Amino acid sequence: MIRLRSCLFMLWFLAVTIVLLFIFLPLLLAPRQASAWLGRLWSRVVLWGLKVFAGLDVVVRGEIPKGPVLVASKHMSICDTLILQITLHDPGIVLKRELLRIPFYGWYLGRAGAIAVDRNAGASAMRVMIVAAKRVLAQGRQVLIFPEGTRKTPGAPPDYKPGVAGLYSQLGVDCVPVAQNSGVYWQGFIKQPGTVVLEFLPAIPPGLKRAEFMRELQTRIETATAALLP
Repeated sequence: MIRLRSCLFMLWFLAVTIVLLFIFLPLLLAPRQASAWLGRLWSRVVLWGLKVFAGLDVVVRGEIPKGPVLVASKHMSICDTLILQITLHDPGIVLKRELLRIPFYGWYLGRAGAIAVDRNAGASAMRVMIVAAKRVLAQGRQVLIFPEGTRKTPGAPPDYKPGVAGLYSQLGVDCVPVAQNSGVYWQGFIKQPGTVVLEFLPAIPPGLKRAEFMRELQTRIETATAALLP
């Protein structure tokens, strides 16, 4: 039954994605906010199908940050990106530049104002990321980063990259850690029924030394995430 429900959801996911991306192609010529709106619409429709077809619901806990802050989230699946795109409303998402090369999907990501990072560019990549992040904050939006740089399976050893510390030290704003457990239920093609919990944790104020900040961020996220795992 789980495989059947997962298959139904995948059909829904593909159909919704293809239809929306093609129908709203003219939005690529519209202001940035139009593509951001489409991203939220797509996320809501996909999550609706996830609940109906796969029996996987979503719960958001904690205080959702408002205004210009840095949000650093555990990343386990596409599901958590969908949830964050809706709850944060219009974040500037830090992602690898290769994603922008995906036809249609990547075009919308770029148009919506994603912060694309060239991982092969070394120190210049950090400078570009900081400039783009400051631009996002100046618009009153949040900057969203996944500190480990990629999806991690539940219980895997943490591997936090220095990019989040670079942003924290240069942006001078609160950093809001996020814990979640989507990887328990979103397992590649298989979607287990249950409830994904995404939890916004108390903010880390600006001003900490890099090493101290990294320890605090990792401790908060990993401790809270562990508490959400079975």
